[in-house]
Amino acid sequence: MGVKRVAINGRVVGSEPGLLAQVGYGHFTAMQVRDRKVRGLALHMARLDAANRELFGLALDREAVLDSIRAVLGDDIADASVRVYVMEGDRPEVIATAKPPIEVAEAPRSLRSVVYQRFLPHIKQAGGFAQAYLMGQVKREGFDEALLTTEDGLISEGAITNVGCFDGDRVVWPDAPMLRGITMQLLEEVFAAEGVVQERRPLKVSDLPGYDLVFLTNSHGVVVVDRVDAQPLKVDENLRTQLAGWYRGIPGDLL
Repeated sequence: MGVKRVAINGRVVGSEPGLLAQVGYGHFTAMQVRDRKVRGLALHMARLDAANRELFGLALDREAVLDSIRAVLGDDIADASVRVYVMEGDRPEVIATAKPPIEVAEAPRSLRSVVYQRFLPHIKQAGGFAQAYLMGQVKREGFDEALLTTEDGLISEGAITNVGCFDGDRVVWPDAPMLRGITMQLLEEVFAAEGVVQERRPLKVSDLPGYDLVFLTNSHGVVVVDRVDAQPLKVDENLRTQLAGWYRGIPGDLL
């Protein structure tokens, strides 16, 4: 679906996708808003602030971000997929967009490994041509998501997701340059509170079948993986239920 509403610097300017055609140098964050609440609002703000300082040498104008989110929601939208872009200008411009909300699919996902590493992977960059291209390629091959790897098969992240591995006692994240997604960061906090050991280690595609549960996280939520390339993966239903429950228990912050 197209963009439902766009706000720039706290002012609604329209609802046409063409308004974003000039999006170029900048960064963004994506969130799912429910009942005018979003999980991890402080983490979204921290992401935008860090990227803003690195790309533009300026601290984030937090109120400009909140004003744009509230403007794009208006008085009539309680649930939405919201993106906040900070784009190059005389001073960085804050652009918020609202689309219909997205619920994470219940069905397990499949991964197709591709050799690709993003430039400045720790920044959520506006544009995303390469990831969109890779997603189109893997979907035409019957897969749901691209798994980004090095030439020798080391995993970094998905095209639009983070990847985690769970054996019931320990969660392993790839030890590689990546974008630490907001949902990943929220789950790291949950795992720490629940006493689940976490570690980062180099992970290869060939390692994934050894785990009881492989999962993906992004702004849509958490979903399990049942296949990578031609290799089926285990899906421990108890761990799947536990992980889903932990995610649902993360409270939202009022906008």
